[in-house]
Amino acid sequence: MVDRQPTSHERMAGQSWDASYTGDEPAPWDIERAQPVVERLAAAGAFTDPVLDAGCGSGENALHLAARGFSVLGFDVAETALAGARAKADARGIAAEFVVADALQLEQLGRAFATVLDCGLFHAFDNEERSRYASSLAAATESGGTVYVLCFADYGENQGPHPVAQAELRQAFAASSGWQIVSIEADRVLTRFHGDVGAPAWLATVRRL
Repeated sequence: MVDRQPTSHERMAGQSWDASYTGDEPAPWDIERAQPVVERLAAAGAFTDPVLDAGCGSGENALHLAARGFSVLGFDVAETALAGARAKADARGIAAEFVVADALQLEQLGRAFATVLDCGLFHAFDNEERSRYASSLAAATESGGTVYVLCFADYGENQGPHPVAQAELRQAFAASSGWQIVSIEADRVLTRFHGDVGAPAWLATVRRL
């Protein structure tokens, strides 16, 4: 258990992140496989050890990378999700580490990573939290390291909740805060409610200065 305040999403939903994993139905974002963009990035050689999976949930993205030989640490505040991730790792014989941590206090990890993956965490924060999150990520990202952010986007039809504008990504990862936006590209994020095509998304590639 980590000492933290409920996030804006938890306050709006009226329940903790952990509660998303304890009901009868799977969490909407828990698709029981890695996101296609993660598979594509991994196949293209876009990851460098060590890798941090931010808000890893039940671990599918982290497990996909670990199965490819990467040293991966996944963190989340949902202990039920982490227990599931560890069980999957054991069942599949994959070496991956999963810990409880607060995305807004990553300096407490005491570690820095060459690559950080964020699939669906950034868009769950409000503007104030996004600024804090970017500062927190800076403490856990090596100089010259890369952060990949996949988040719901504000274009197209059938958008996901909390859609993000490109300007909001640029504001959070500003050069004045030690970041460089390398690219922001249109992509898709799969959920249980968006079918095989997924929801409109941005894939931001961000470099730690």
